[in-house]
Amino acid sequence: MTELLSLPHLLPWTLLLLGIGALAGVLSGLLGVGGGIILVPSFFYTFTAMGFGGEGVMRVATATSLATIIVTSSRSALAHSRRGAVDWQIVRTWGPGIVIGALAGALALSHLKSATLQAIFGTLALCVAALLGFLRSDWRLRDAMPTGWARSAWSLAVGFLSTLMGIGGGSFGVPLMTLHGIPMHRAVATAAAWGVLIAVPSAAILLLRPVEGAPPLTFGAINLPAFLAIIAMTLLTAPIGVRLAHATDARPLKRIFAAFLAIVALNMLRKAAGF
Repeated sequence: MTELLSLPHLLPWTLLLLGIGALAGVLSGLLGVGGGIILVPSFFYTFTAMGFGGEGVMRVATATSLATIIVTSSRSALAHSRRGAVDWQIVRTWGPGIVIGALAGALALSHLKSATLQAIFGTLALCVAALLGFLRSDWRLRDAMPTGWARSAWSLAVGFLSTLMGIGGGSFGVPLMTLHGIPMHRAVATAAAWGVLIAVPSAAILLLRPVEGAPPLTFGAINLPAFLAIIAMTLLTAPIGVRLAHATDARPLKRIFAAFLAIVALNMLRKAAGF
């Protein structure tokens, strides 16, 4: 343990995590995707390379990503709220189901092995890649958000699946809302508020669920050094991504990122299968 906490051992990994945080911040601001979709595989590969490749490593990666989303989504939601972009009616009506789904997802996650979580992440990440790569902004299922039992089912699914992946509200929430007639800028803003509803309850549960063989300074399933490094960099670089998004056409970049995400997802599935 002393060797693992020594400066020569930790410095390269700290620099790597800072770089991951910087990239996640830029991409989230530029492409409108949550940082979690980048952070979870990055944490997994980093922790594994550090020598922590046990059954709980994917749980630590997922939980740490969720913890970072508390800060990043809160900051994003507040900024959007000041501009009047958050649809608080959607947040209020969908919030209970999302929170319940997130709690259920955290409880499930705390009992799943790394290979199972890799398979779940890989499968769902392929779905997200398909949405990024092929979904058109003018496609519609309906002109209004679902209500009644359909809203309950969708909200539970968003909370549950997002928690299992370690992501916020954007990857599933934005496509769901735009397909139901919500303008893109309003969907992105409202999904940021959904991210807080997903991350707070799930991270709270995972903070109380220790992981055997976790990296040093991991509390429950949340790794503190990774959390601090990511927060420090994403808060600095996300505004850069936002400025780039306004200055460039992000659609071709979304397709490139979708292809990259599909490769990462397929590699996760390969590892889950033991190859």
